[in-house]
Amino acid sequence: MTQAEIKLCSLLLQEHFGEIVEKIGVHLIRTGGQPLRVIAHDTGTSLDQVKKALCVLIQHNLVIHQVHKRGVVEYEAQCSRVLRMLRYPRYIYTAKTLYSDTGELIVEELLLNGKMTMSAVVKKVADRLTETMEDGKTMDYAEVSNTFVRLVDTHFVQRCPLVPATENSDTGPPPPAPTLVINEKDMYLVPKLSLIGKGKRRRSSDEDATGEPKAKRPKQTTDNKEPIPDDGIYWQANLDRFHQHFRDQAIVSAVANRMDQTSSEIVRTMLRMSEVTTPSGAPFTQPLSSNEIFRSLPVGYNISKQVLDQYLTLLADDPLEFVGKSGDSGGGMYVINLHKALGSLATATLESVVQERFGSRCARIFRLVLQKKHLEQKQVEDFAMIPAKEAKDMLYKMLSENFISLQEIPKTPDHAPSRTFYLYTVSILSAARMLLHRCYKSVANLIERRQFETKENKRLLEKSQRVEAIIASMQATGAEEAQLQEIEEMITAPERQQLETLKRNVNKLDACEIQVDETIFLLESYIESTMKRQ
Repeated sequence: MTQAEIKLCSLLLQEHFGEIVEKIGVHLIRTGGQPLRVIAHDTGTSLDQVKKALCVLIQHNLVIHQVHKRGVVEYEAQCSRVLRMLRYPRYIYTAKTLYSDTGELIVEELLLNGKMTMSAVVKKVADRLTETMEDGKTMDYAEVSNTFVRLVDTHFVQRCPLVPATENSDTGPPPPAPTLVINEKDMYLVPKLSLIGKGKRRRSSDEDATGEPKAKRPKQTTDNKEPIPDDGIYWQANLDRFHQHFRDQAIVSAVANRMDQTSSEIVRTMLRMSEVTTPSGAPFTQPLSSNEIFRSLPVGYNISKQVLDQYLTLLADDPLEFVGKSGDSGGGMYVINLHKALGSLATATLESVVQERFGSRCARIFRLVLQKKHLEQKQVEDFAMIPAKEAKDMLYKMLSENFISLQEIPKTPDHAPSRTFYLYTVSILSAARMLLHRCYKSVANLIERRQFETKENKRLLEKSQRVEAIIASMQATGAEEAQLQEIEEMITAPERQQLETLKRNVNKLDACEIQVDETIFLLESYIESTMKRQ
């Protein structure tokens, strides 16, 4: 665990949950698994506050607990899961793109609350959607429920592990901590719920004008109905499935840039066919026949079977080897080589960074060393057609920044420089790790800068919010235009300009965070895929 990762975790925990949770979370990240009383003693926090902080962290899957042989329960932080909080906006936007506003709010509620029952999510989302609708219109629970089921069917939402029934029925003393288990078959099994109703607005509607029926309504539901049918069945966002979707999108985009739109659509179809059947960490997708791919192409794509076979052959023969041929049955069996695709994307990212940081000539040398595997300095000068002094300067610059490495091959055991070959080489894995570390540093700096900007203009922001609240309340009571204009003038022209500048700067910083996170995702995916193969 590097210092840059710990710092970023600290900033994310503080931003989302506050100082106490951040203090406990960072302590566990630094020290590893620890019992409750040791955490309270080491952090100087009261036992009650530590318990509450751990409850929050466990609820959001940021801390796990395990019982040791002596019966002591230890709590351990999941640093990688804390870093995922940086990607929350991207998860929510993906759900919006695929399943419209309803899907967006379902995923948002699950991410904000960690774990929720299906009935609670449906009711909350229906209420939120009803709030945004015109007067007289409401969102039906059934519609939200259908979107929830679709998210589960495509594995974007999954069940949380439960306490097994046998553990509850034991007559002996309860264990120090429950063991949570879940059957893989039940992970995407939606309980049959008959959720009948519509979303409610916060303000009392015409039906609730008296106030009495509204007060009685919750009592009637609790008295007359049995316990909620999905009580105890909690759901959470399946982040691995989102990552699989991001990876697929990156591969499709890379194919579109390298070839054309039709090729990318064929690859998209192959990935869509195998998205639920292929595990997130698999190096290849499941083999698909040419006939299956042809039948699954989108309706608007009017290409013949012959043209499809030509495209598949072209993709299989491409040097990047995104698509591979695994057999000849069914018109030819094809797979997508996910590991090689991630390797190519990580390499392209490194090349881009070298070009932006050191210029096009350095990028030429980097690509050359990458292609030839091992080169001496004289060979680099000759192949790259760059003068000796400049080539040497560029090589040493990239060497000092750890983008390339130097390998010594001695002719004699004494390692005498005159009798040693010095070969330049590129280790994609170590370069990716180095760049990932820098990305973590960059994101931490961006978050700190955004917090500083907001803190500097805190008074102005509070004043702006007060004025907006006053205007909103006056508009609700039907105030005149002149009165509203007078309130708006409470914020002077220079202050308004300052607010605009602040808004622009914060938006830029937010956009930068998301862009850096895209690079982090690619590098993390490549490193994880490579480590699994070793």
